[in-house]
Amino acid sequence: MLGALPAAYPYCSAPHCSARRRLVLLVLGSLSPTRTSVADVELTPIEVRVLGVLVEKDRTTPDSYPLTTNSLVNACNQKTSRHPVMTVSSAEVDATMLLLRDAKLARTVRGVSERTYKHRHTFQEALSLDDEQIAVLAVLMLRGAQSPGELRTRTERYISFADLAAVERALGHLASRDEPLVRNVGRASGQSQDRWIHLLLDDDAPIPEPVPAPEPSPGVAPALVVGTDEVAALRAEVVELTRLVERLYGELGIGFDTE
Repeated sequence: MLGALPAAYPYCSAPHCSARRRLVLLVLGSLSPTRTSVADVELTPIEVRVLGVLVEKDRTTPDSYPLTTNSLVNACNQKTSRHPVMTVSSAEVDATMLLLRDAKLARTVRGVSERTYKHRHTFQEALSLDDEQIAVLAVLMLRGAQSPGELRTRTERYISFADLAAVERALGHLASRDEPLVRNVGRASGQSQDRWIHLLLDDDAPIPEPVPAPEPSPGVAPALVVGTDEVAALRAEVVELTRLVERLYGELGIGFDTE
């Protein structure tokens, strides 16, 4: 069985968290609350990136949309037009898509004559956003804080805003919802316009920080002391996790190689 998760993870107790979901969350390294409504969206950083990419490709390269897992990984890991720059694996993207499908924010589909599963968002419909609003929100999700002028320039491939006032109106609609999706954070030093950020991230979701290993003394190799019982328990955990990952990959129609 999967070992008990730390008490810092309040959303992983039955019936809210199945073994499969707990595995997915462990793979991602962070947990988000069980969502009860798409109107109250709180996402992890990787979920924000995946959704932002799906919206971007839907609007800017419709001929190659929806996206395969490989294409989605490459777009998530772009070094340009992304802030922050991320490095995610195909396993992380597939696990994220599982959670987004559960939240009714995305779908994984396969055409009748196609062999490969592809991913698409249902984000715009789920949140009842118009084309201008989804374009603005996607750029904020992918690039971080932006001014209205920057948003007008960087949404040109999504949609054409008539003027700066049209961008500001879209921001105003997003900010005035019952559950605001964006917020004005003021001007950065040297800027003439206020900056805006999206509010989709779950600020309260615990994200475990890596604990650095103590540096060994010069000339002394670090020692690793693990009891026999602990080794056996860890091996059992690995076997169980491997089985669960195989099942997850099977549901997604992806080959799983343990080598």
